[in-house]
Amino acid sequence: MQNDHLKLRTIRYQKLVTLYHADLFRFAYWLSKDKNAAEEIIQESYLRAWKYLDKQLDKNAEKSWLLTIVRRENARYFSRKTLDIDDVEQNDLVDTSSHSVEQNAEYENIRNQIALLAPEYREPLIMQVLLGFSSDEIAVQLMLTTNTVNTRLFRAREQLKRCLINTVN
Repeated sequence: MQNDHLKLRTIRYQKLVTLYHADLFRFAYWLSKDKNAAEEIIQESYLRAWKYLDKQLDKNAEKSWLLTIVRRENARYFSRKTLDIDDVEQNDLVDTSSHSVEQNAEYENIRNQIALLAPEYREPLIMQVLLGFSSDEIAVQLMLTTNTVNTRLFRAREQLKRCLINTVN
């Protein structure tokens, strides 16, 4: 009986990792602004997910649950370590073969400007744009009201717009 439970648990865990790894890594990378830190955060998040897998019973909330773990592991990681993060290696996530030089420069500029946003604006924007979360889902994840999330998304876009206009001029 114990072996059957362990097998089912392992299968469920492997499916979660396979299904959500790319989104979790992308989210950790945007939060940490460092590829190596993101990899460590993801590993710690997987360990924590394994430990508490039996407590996560709602199959419809698995992605949200995992993203919450990543957010908390990111906070733990940076509370434990003092890292010198000057510049993010954004090119690690870019497919440069399918875009023109001008498009790549524009994408790089946008990524850099998003990285400069304050975390309270950057996080919901990334969750919406990269991960496809709705305002309601973001509100649950960040423990905010939907109105607060919508306000932050609006402000993030406005700040981004101003920054992009300033970099063009």
